[in-house]
Amino acid sequence: MCLFCKMVKREVPAKVLFEDEDLLAFHDINPGAPTHVLVIPKRHISSLAVVEPGDVEVLGKLVASARRVAEATGIAAGGFRTVFNSGADACQTVHHIHMHVLGGRQMTWPPG
Repeated sequence: MCLFCKMVKREVPAKVLFEDEDLLAFHDINPGAPTHVLVIPKRHISSLAVVEPGDVEVLGKLVASARRVAEATGIAAGGFRTVFNSGADACQTVHHIHMHVLGGRQMTWPPG
């Protein structure tokens, strides 16, 4: 079972920002910005490369949750970045889809 699935089952601790029936949002343990929250679907989907039509609803909810994260953490007004990594070349280290929501400082471009 993957690390994020263990977090969903409360087998691994997480600093949870919010949760609902489909999603879990928690603070990253190795933040890349002053605010760095990960949002995951509770149902395991390994990466964007394997998304199927039945995943569209939960992934739409996942993307829409960025606003909720930004408002809850106080970064909405200044702006924030969302990031999905998919696969080894993109540095995906946990193979469970997750959206990074980063803010609290000026971001640079290109990101990497």
